Amino acid sequence: MGRAAEERRAELIKLYRELQDCHDCPLAATRTNVVFGSGNADADLMFVGEAPGFHEDQQGKPFVGAAGKLLDKLLAEIGLEREQDAFIANVLMCRPPGNRDPEPEEIEECKPYLMQKIRLIEPRVICTLGNFATKCITGRPEGITRAHGRPQERVIEGLPLVIFPLFHPAAGLRSGAVLTQLRDDFQKLPELIATARPKAAAPPAPPAAGPPEPAMMAAEPPQLGLFG
Repeated sequence: MGRAAEERRAELIKLYRELQDCHDCPLAATRTNVVFGSGNADADLMFVGEAPGFHEDQQGKPFVGAAGKLLDKLLAEIGLEREQDAFIANVLMCRPPGNRDPEPEEIEECKPYLMQKIRLIEPRVICTLGNFATKCITGRPEGITRAHGRPQERVIEGLPLVIFPLFHPAAGLRSGAVLTQLRDDFQKLPELIATARPKAAAPPAPPAAGPPEPAMMAAEPPQLGLFG
């Protein structure tokens, strides 16, 4: 903690480049793109999903399909925007064939890289989306139905932060009841972020942008966008 945001962002970009040709697990043989993550590299808020789907695999960015559009809408309802106010990643960086569930060995292979992202971004709040992300980050067997909407104070990678489990947006697309609960849980986020561990003051940075390499757009961004 306490390292300059630009220094951490530079390390995050270095990690991104190192992982573009990652072949550490069998999923490398069937993927189209590594989906590293995208958003503000110094975000107070981080989302962790399960694994890339078809559209994510094609574009190299997380949450770009229907579930991603719902995530954007839920963020907008609380006055936030993904590229400015959050960093979004998954437990796995490669799409499992047929969108099957991640295998335990695949999770173990990718988890150290997820932990590195958390260490470099230094979020105040991590929202885990669905069962796999919640169990991976919390280390508990408790499922999302019981865990959702209940903040958990943790120390991860030496960082005191709040884990806030949420239903996966894809589940909200399938069930109106889940969508209502997801929307209710999202309403708690602004206060959670405001009351979580304060960050050291840092000089203003240019606005965030998306990917310049296949995973995000390039340009001169407003916040600490990963590739801006």
